[in-house]
Order: sequence, then C-alpha cells, then structure tokens
Amino acid sequence: MAKKKGCLGCSLPVAIILVVLVLATVVMGLLAGPLGRAFGIEGLPSWMTLDTPHIKLPADVLFNLFGFIPVTNTLIATWITIILLSFVFWFAFKKPKMVPGKLQSALEAALGWVYDICVSTAGERDGRRFFPFVTTLFLFIITSAWLALVPGFASIVVTYSDGSHGEFLRSTGTDLSTTLALALITFFTVEIIGFKRLGFGYLKKFFVFGGLAKGFKMLFSKENRGKAGMAIVTGFMTAFAGLLELVSELVRILSLSFRLFGNMLAGEILLLMMAFLIPYFLPLPFYGLELLVGFIQALVFASLAIVYLSVAVTPHAEEH
Repeated sequence: MAKKKGCLGCSLPVAIILVVLVLATVVMGLLAGPLGRAFGIEGLPSWMTLDTPHIKLPADVLFNLFGFIPVTNTLIATWITIILLSFVFWFAFKKPKMVPGKLQSALEAALGWVYDICVSTAGERDGRRFFPFVTTLFLFIITSAWLALVPGFASIVVTYSDGSHGEFLRSTGTDLSTTLALALITFFTVEIIGFKRLGFGYLKKFFVFGGLAKGFKMLFSKENRGKAGMAIVTGFMTAFAGLLELVSELVRILSLSFRLFGNMLAGEILLLMMAFLIPYFLPLPFYGLELLVGFIQALVFASLAIVYLSVAVTPHAEEH
C-alpha cells in the first residue's frame, strides 16, 4: 500500500494552509496584545484589541429581586447551572432505554464512577445513602466550572445606572458566597447525619473529659493516689485533643470554601491574563488546563464530603 503523502495525514497544500493560519493567528495575537502596543502599533480594529482586565473579588449586583434581594452575576450563573443539569438529566432519563444512547451511557458511567468512590470509602450501606448528596456536589461544581469556559460566557456586558460596566455572567466558583454556602451545606449535613446515627454519643469525640475526671477521683483514693498525677496529665491531653478535634471540625467550613474559591478565581485570572498578553492563540492550552482543574476541584470537594460523612457515622472507639 502506498504511503500517504503530506504532513500529519494531510495533503501538503492543506498542511501549508494550516501552518499559515496558525502563524497568522499568533502574529495577530502579538500585535493586538500589550507587546504590540509596546512597539507603538496602534490603530487596530476594536475587535482585534482587548481592554486591560480588571479583577474584582465581589460579584456584581445586577438588580434587586422584590426590591431587597440582591441578584448577582454569579447567582445568575448558578441558576443556569441548575437549569442545565436538570434539563440534561431529564432529557437523558425521561425514557431510559435498555440499550442506552450516548448521553445516557455517558451519564450512567459518570454516576457509576462516583458511586464506586462512595462505596469504596463509606461501605456498601452508607455509600448508597451518601451517594445522592455527594453526586449533587460533584455535578454542580464541575458543571459550573466548565460552563464558565464556554466561549462568550463572560462576554455579555451590562451597563449600570451609574454608567459603569460589568459582566452579566461570572463563574459560580469565583464567588466566596457560593463556595461558603456549599461548605456550610456540607458541614451541617455531616453534623446532622452524625447526630442521627450516634445520638449524643457523637459528641464524645469532641468532649473527652472522662479520663480527667477519673484522674481527679484517684486523688481521693489511697490505693491509686500515686498514679493520680499521671492520670490527670493523660486526661488533660486527651481532653485537649478532643477540643482540637472540635476546632478542626469548624475549620472545615473555611478550608472547603476557600480552597474551592481560591482555585476557581486563580483559574479565571490566569485565563484573563493569558488572553490579554497574547489573544486568540496562547489561552487555548490553558482552557484545557482549566477543564482539568474544574474536574479535580469537584472531585476533591466531593471526596472530602464522603470522608467527613464516613467519619461522622463511625463510633469514636472504632475511629481509633
């Protein structure tokens, strides 16, 4: 069989055209970016140039619902994420087939993969119970992260009454209010399930004063008075470790919210800066990187949630 001529499986003329297009895109990006302005290149069409990006931490308030509920651009993105997820799953499973189509197969594979993580972490019984909550977290985070990478997502500009401009849509994960809400939902779900499973015994891992009380009792016992000092020290250390466990439980709220917020915001800033330095071409590899980051952050958040839930329903003695 004769070898196919050309470059990269294309005929030579097609390969030349592709190389020329890539080089032209790179040159246009260099001219339209700050490097071109540094060399005094001016007068380019407005569609070829980009304004200097302005990074704003607070989300923009677009309007007030009922006159007192602020609706931000990240809240609009959150609504779109929820509607999109609901529509996709409704469309895929409204008439499930024994021989599934591509969409149903992809969603079943994704759900099965998350289910396996839940079962391998929490066991068959608890993994099935925690699966809906953990899957909801995973799908919401990854969908909101990937939705922000759709071309044109952040390109819709609105003008406010004071004449300033802002984005109509902004990535959900770049709003600390949203990530804090996810962290609080996870925290209270863990605590409620822990109390439901273990009752007030759930508090034993936080308030461990039995050893300290036993040590003080030994002071009044002639037989064990010599061991009382060591027992009190050991009891104090155990009680202090329990209080540290309580602090670490509360710190989870900050760690979950700031981890997700920081990574999502850093990714958006990176894309903005790359698009500003060399538009059109250089940001493309970073879009692929952000797809991976969105997946990893959703996986980390969901994995931590299933771990926290597993620990919450484990009796303190079994934990040790």
